Amino acid sequence: MRVGGLPDWGVGRDDQTNPESQSRSAPGGPRLAACAFAMESRGKRILPFLLVIIAAAAAPSAMPRDEREVVVVSGAPDGVVWVAQLSDLHFSVHHPERAYDFRRYVGPALAMVNPDLVLITGDLTDGKSKDLLTMKQNEVEWVEYESTMKEIIENSKLPRRIFYDMRGNHDSFGVPASGEDYDFYSKYSINAKLRRQGRVQSITLENSGRKHLFVGFDSTMEIGLRGPTNLFGHPTDKQMIELDQALSQWNTDFDKVPVTKIAFGHFPLSFSALTESGKSIKDVFLKQSLAAYLCGHLHTRFGKNLKRYYHRAVQEPSLSEHYYQHNMHQGDAFQGNKENCSEEASHVEEFWEWEMGDWRKSRSMRILAIDDGYVSYTDIDFRLGSKSIIILPTFPLDSRFMQRASAFRDFKCHVMGASSFDTVRALVFSKHEIVSVSVKIYDSRPGTLEIVFDSEMKRVDSNETRGNMYLIPWNWRAFEDSSPSRYWLQIEVMDITGDTSVSQLRPFSVNGLLARVNWTWKEFFVIGIQWASIYHPALWCAFSLIFSLLLVPQVLAVVFKDRFTYKSLCAYGGQRTLLKSLVGGFICCFVELARLVLVWLLLLLYAIYLVFIPWLFGHPITEDGSLTYMTHKGWILKGPSSSNEVVHAGIPDVMVIVLPHLCFVLVPTIVILAAMAAERTAYREHYLSRSGKKKDDYRKSRRQIEHENFWNGRWISKFLCLLCVVVLCKHWKLCRALVKAYAMNPLLHAPVLFFFVPLLMVFAIYKTRSI
Repeated sequence: MRVGGLPDWGVGRDDQTNPESQSRSAPGGPRLAACAFAMESRGKRILPFLLVIIAAAAAPSAMPRDEREVVVVSGAPDGVVWVAQLSDLHFSVHHPERAYDFRRYVGPALAMVNPDLVLITGDLTDGKSKDLLTMKQNEVEWVEYESTMKEIIENSKLPRRIFYDMRGNHDSFGVPASGEDYDFYSKYSINAKLRRQGRVQSITLENSGRKHLFVGFDSTMEIGLRGPTNLFGHPTDKQMIELDQALSQWNTDFDKVPVTKIAFGHFPLSFSALTESGKSIKDVFLKQSLAAYLCGHLHTRFGKNLKRYYHRAVQEPSLSEHYYQHNMHQGDAFQGNKENCSEEASHVEEFWEWEMGDWRKSRSMRILAIDDGYVSYTDIDFRLGSKSIIILPTFPLDSRFMQRASAFRDFKCHVMGASSFDTVRALVFSKHEIVSVSVKIYDSRPGTLEIVFDSEMKRVDSNETRGNMYLIPWNWRAFEDSSPSRYWLQIEVMDITGDTSVSQLRPFSVNGLLARVNWTWKEFFVIGIQWASIYHPALWCAFSLIFSLLLVPQVLAVVFKDRFTYKSLCAYGGQRTLLKSLVGGFICCFVELARLVLVWLLLLLYAIYLVFIPWLFGHPITEDGSLTYMTHKGWILKGPSSSNEVVHAGIPDVMVIVLPHLCFVLVPTIVILAAMAAERTAYREHYLSRSGKKKDDYRKSRRQIEHENFWNGRWISKFLCLLCVVVLCKHWKLCRALVKAYAMNPLLHAPVLFFFVPLLMVFAIYKTRSI
C-alpha cells in the first residue's frame, strides 16, 4: 500500500504554487515586452518585475519542480526500500521456454518480495532469426511479452505503475524512428502503455524522511540499425542534459533531505558511445555521485564479476583510463583523503556500475535494497527452480562489490551516525512463516573460516506489512581491521516447513575499506575496455600495420637490393643471434612478397580501397528501405527529407565488421602470402643446390622436370595452404552473416569485399607453386 496525492499510487506533486514554476507557465517574451511597453505610461514600478519574468521565460528551463514524481513508501521498515531488477529477457519465437519460465518463476517471486519498483533493463525481445543472423523486430515476440507481463502483474498483485521496462538494442533492431510501424516497443511495452514520454524517466521513493531517486535512461539508437551494427548505446547531448537534470532534481531542496541516487539503463559504460560533443555518461554520473548504475547487455557468459567502481581523483586521469581500466576498482581511490573530515571533502565523486546476469540463459533476477543510505543487492538464480526464501543482508556491506571510497570517511568522521553501525541487518522474504534467523561471522586469518560470532537475529517489531527486517546488536569496533576481507558474513534462515536457506558468504569491512577483485580476461574484455573510445585508435593501428607490412619491405627491397634475401640470410645465419635471425627472416618474407609485384600491388590497392571506398551496400534498417552503403566510418544514411544532410550511423558499432576483417582476414592474408613467397624462394634455392644447376640452366631445363611432384617435399607450402583455408572460413562466415543481416547480393552489393581475398589467395598459390 502506498499513500500520497495522486490517485491509486501515492504520487505527490511538489511546489504547485512555486513562483519558479509559475514563471515557466507565463506567456512568451514578445507578449510580455509589448505589455511592458503599454504599461510604461502608468509607471515604471512594474518594469523590473516584468523583466524578471521575461528572463525566466527565455532561460533554459531545468526540470520543472512540479513534474517530480514522489511515492511515499508504506508497509516497509523505516528508512528501507527495495526494488527488483530483471534484464535481457530475449523472449523469442524460437525459444518459448524463456517466457514460460518467466511466468513460472518471476510472478511468485515478485509476489513474495513485493518490491517498490520492478526495473527491466532492456532486450525485452530477441529479434533474431533461428540461425541468429537476421535481426529485426518480430511482432509475435512483442505480443508474447505483453501477455507475459500482464500475467505477471496479475499473479504478483503488484500495480502496473511500479514496472519500468527500458528499451535495449534488440528492441530497436530495424526501427527507422520512434513511433513508426516497426517500433513495437511503443505499442506493447509497459512504459508506452503508461504514456511515459521521453528517454529519461525518474521516480522518487520516500521513506522516513529519506528520498531514493531512481532514473531510467534509454540510450538506444534513434535510427535503429539492424544487427550486428547495433551494439552500443548512443546518448545525445540533449539526453545528457535531461539525465543531468533528472539526477539533480533534489539538489536545490532547502530541507537538505538525504537522497540516494540510482540510475538504470541497458548499456554498460564500456558499450556506450560519446555524444556529438564528446561527453560521456560517466561524467554525469560522477558529477551526481550516484550510489549505483544498474545495467544489462553483457550476459553472464562473460563472467559473474561484471561490476566496476568509478572514482574521480584530484589528479587528472591518465591517458590509459580513457581506454581501459585494469581491475574492478579504478586506481587507488579508496586510499585517498582518508583523514579529511572537513565539509569541503564531504562530496566524493564516485559510483558503482553493476551489470546483472541475463534471463535469456542464466534465469537471473536481482533484489536491491537501500537501508539508511547503504545500497546492497543479491542475485537469484532460477535455473535450479523456484525460491521459497530470499535473504538480502543490508549491513554490513560486501567489501568487494558494494563498498564505496567515501565509506572510510563516513566511518572515520561518523558521518552516517553510530546507530548505522550498531546492528547487523538483513531483509528476509519467505513464502512461509519464518522460525529463526541467525547470523554467523567468520574470521579468515587463521587460514580457515573460524566462527567468531554466532547469534540469533530478532525481527523488527513494527507495523510493516511487507518485508521482514531482522537485526542483531553487535560490537562493531571488535571487527575493525586493516584487511577488507578478513571477516566474512553469512545469514541462515529456517521457515516453518523446515526449509533452510543461507546467504552467500561475503567479506565486510566496518572500516569502509575496499577488497580488490581482479577480472578474468573475458570480464576485462567486455567491461574493462572502453570500446567506443578504442575503436578509432584500433582502426588506424590496424591500417598502419597493413601499410607498414606492404610499403616498408618494398622500400628495403629497392634501397638495399640483395641484402634482405634468402641467400644473404643463410650466408650470415651462423654469425647472428636467434633474435636477429628471426627478425631477419621476418623481414625477408615481406621483401619476397614485394618481389611478387602483381600480388603485392593488388594487396596495396585493396588496402587503399578499404580506406576510401564503400565496403558494401545493403539494407541496414528494413528490406523495403532504401539501399545505402557502409564504410569504416559507419552506415551513410540520408538525413531528414527536408535537407540534404548525410548521417553517419553505427559508429563505433561497425567495428564488429571492420576490425574482424582487418585483423582476422586481411592481416593474416598478408602474412600467409609473404610466407608463401619466402617459401618459394627458399625451396628454389634448395632445389638448385641439390640439382647442381645454375639458375640460367634451370630455366632452360624446366620442362624436363615438370613430371616431378614439387609438393612431396614442400610441407611448409601445404601448411600455408591449410592456413589459407582457415582464413577463408573466417571470411566466409563474416560474409554469410552480412548477406543475411542486410538482405544483400554479394555479386552486386559487395563483390570486392567478398571475393577479392579468396581470388587473391588462389592466384598467389598458383604463382608460388612454380619455382
